[in-house]
Amino acid sequence: MLTIGLTGGIGSGKTTVTDLFSALGVPIIDADIIARQLVEPGSELLLRIAEQFGPTILDARGQLNRQQLRQLIFQSATARAQLDAIMHPAILAQMHRQASQCNSAYCILSMPLLLETKQQNEVDRVLVVETNKNLRLQRVARRDKIADEQVNAIMASQASDAARSQAADDIISNNADINALKDQVNALHRRYMDIATSKPTEVSNQRQFKKE
Repeated sequence: MLTIGLTGGIGSGKTTVTDLFSALGVPIIDADIIARQLVEPGSELLLRIAEQFGPTILDARGQLNRQQLRQLIFQSATARAQLDAIMHPAILAQMHRQASQCNSAYCILSMPLLLETKQQNEVDRVLVVETNKNLRLQRVARRDKIADEQVNAIMASQASDAARSQAADDIISNNADINALKDQVNALHRRYMDIATSKPTEVSNQRQFKKE
């Protein structure tokens, strides 16, 4: 089965794009959703996070204090690396398990940190959602109710637009209206169906090429 790794900077509209693919019947495997599931109260990963960063990283109900963790990892590159070492292997393993159970021509793995974690070779194609910075700032500030300064810090910690563009096999521009976005998704859906239904060796060779 063909796997598409979808990525993009914060506020680029990745969820909107995956919703459009989902409406076409394409299975979506979302790293953010899996990450939340893996750190539910009492889970092994949550215990490891508490051991690494201390019990104050949990709230009174034993749940992960996401705001505190976010501040911690954006203040310390060491803390970010420690969290990544705990979370990313488990997230990737679960994504692969879910992908193996999909009964479809292709599926989309939504991975916001695909490039940052150097996991491009875990998928057959990389799809990047691009949006100009000002629009992204507006979206995140409205959605997450956080200051521009914090949004800029998050953006600075992520791959650059140029790096994402260079790594992309396919690009969706999300600077216009929803109809323009739908047109791009529909066109890519047809293309992915064509690729997925081609000879298996062609898809295999494409994966091997990306790994070299």
